[in-house]
Amino acid sequence: MPLMVTKATGGTAQPTESTYVPPEAQAAAAPSPAFSDAGMNGAFVMDLLSACVAHERCGAHLYRSVAGRTNDSELRHNYELFGAETREHIGKLEMLIIEAGGDPNYVSPSARATERAAGGILESTYLLSGSVDAWTAEFVMLEAVMLAEAKDHSNWELLAQLAIGMTGTPLAELMLNTTEEVFAQEEEHYDWARETRARLLFQQATAGETAIPGRSQMTTDELEAALNDRGGA
Repeated sequence: MPLMVTKATGGTAQPTESTYVPPEAQAAAAPSPAFSDAGMNGAFVMDLLSACVAHERCGAHLYRSVAGRTNDSELRHNYELFGAETREHIGKLEMLIIEAGGDPNYVSPSARATERAAGGILESTYLLSGSVDAWTAEFVMLEAVMLAEAKDHSNWELLAQLAIGMTGTPLAELMLNTTEEVFAQEEEHYDWARETRARLLFQQATAGETAIPGRSQMTTDELEAALNDRGGA
């Protein structure tokens, strides 16, 4: 399965001021009657799905890249696992686009912007290659994953909300089932990346010669309670 849509893979796109698209590959997202009938902006939702699948494709690239460069077995295991699930998410989004009457090879303007942004996240993991210590290199890769998963999580949360608002059609049922399954996985991906980043940073920050013995990292609930206590003081 190709992870990037190009002219060679049959991709189509809208030309813009900064993007040349050959005439034979020019296209615009057609409004989806299935979404329009549900009271939504059909053309906009199709462009949104194009951007969502573009981000998933870039995420699969990111996971494959960091899994091949990490020296930590725990990180590698999760990068490989989440990368495999991300590739499944690509297929599910492409299926939704087809069922809605769209073309998964169509790349919307927002999808192109998504590719640029996601490409920058991946590029950041290489910029300091060879000039930083091994721990910093690992942290930069983990932080890239966390940033990518934050957007993934937000995308699927939005799609789930849209799905809940659609009822009574086969597409509505498919979208609801798909978002319910994938959002649960995205919760796991994002929580793991966020919590692992915080844990590693906390360990490094409290490992100095004057570190307080027995100091432990707070859970999110404990931190919120402590901050609330200070606010009420």
